[in-house]
Amino acid sequence: MTKLLKVHGSFNHFFILDQTELDQPLTDAELVTLGQKLCAPANGILNGADGVLVVNKSDHDGVLGQMRVINADGSEASMCGNGLRTVARYLSEKTGQTAFKVETKQADLTVKKQADFATGVPAFAVEISPVRFNAAALPFEKLGRDRIIDDYLPELAPGVKFTSLAVPNPHLIAFGDEDLLVGPMMKELGEYLNGKNPYFTDGVNLNFAKILGPNELFVRTFERGVGFTNACGTGMSATSLAFALTHPDLGHFETPIKVYNPGGMVQTVLHFTNHRYFIELIGNATVTHTLTVDETRLHQANFTADDFDITTTSEDEAYHQFVTSLPKPVTVNVKD
Repeated sequence: MTKLLKVHGSFNHFFILDQTELDQPLTDAELVTLGQKLCAPANGILNGADGVLVVNKSDHDGVLGQMRVINADGSEASMCGNGLRTVARYLSEKTGQTAFKVETKQADLTVKKQADFATGVPAFAVEISPVRFNAAALPFEKLGRDRIIDDYLPELAPGVKFTSLAVPNPHLIAFGDEDLLVGPMMKELGEYLNGKNPYFTDGVNLNFAKILGPNELFVRTFERGVGFTNACGTGMSATSLAFALTHPDLGHFETPIKVYNPGGMVQTVLHFTNHRYFIELIGNATVTHTLTVDETRLHQANFTADDFDITTTSEDEAYHQFVTSLPKPVTVNVKD
């Protein structure tokens, strides 16, 4: 039998699959099929998820493990900040280490255990990097510029200023009021830029944010490969950096920024060292369920909910209590 975990960071839900514990690792094709089936809410397995976090061995010096991110549609993301926190917790509890590096698709990133956010709400800090601003890194084209920093893009929307950066996932960011966050533009633009379009040909994560005050934001994300999500770790990190770059009187480096989202709240800390930007993302790493299933069924993606033995933890209740205690600066529906 094989064990999986159902986890979340800010209600950004995932299944963790540790391939080092399998008799035979899944092939890339099997991982795509598994992600599509396991994450689909219609299959009745804990309401699905936003993706599968695949843990592998790493052959990089000084690195504890590798994380791959298979989205719900079967695509693979470069990184996932909310997911990395949960993988960091998993590896920490597996090995007893509290500070180490995890290999991701583009970089080896530092992770560290933090003080609990609240009773029963374990927290980890994870590095978000590398940061790039150039068009080729995102990529985008046909917008008449090589980078986008607090600028109008009339090709995309009238009267809205955008900033775009890769962390390394590509993000397009706009600041506005609550009407911008809950109005029709976000869904329409998110679907357009993640379908066939001449500008972001590989898709892009769209983040709309409301500035609440000094070092405080609310961020909503339409995530590439997922759609609207309760929270996106790289999105909140990218938006925090865009906040400080475009509103330096309100967003500050080396100071915790509170970032509220439909799934709760995280903190970010922005750094600029040796001409290099990087971000610390600090938030919950919650385990909601343990699942066991025959390994063969994972290889074949041939299963129903009845094939899983599922145990529920008490951590989701603790996180719900934490979220209930938070301010509600923007009213947005939460995906359970």
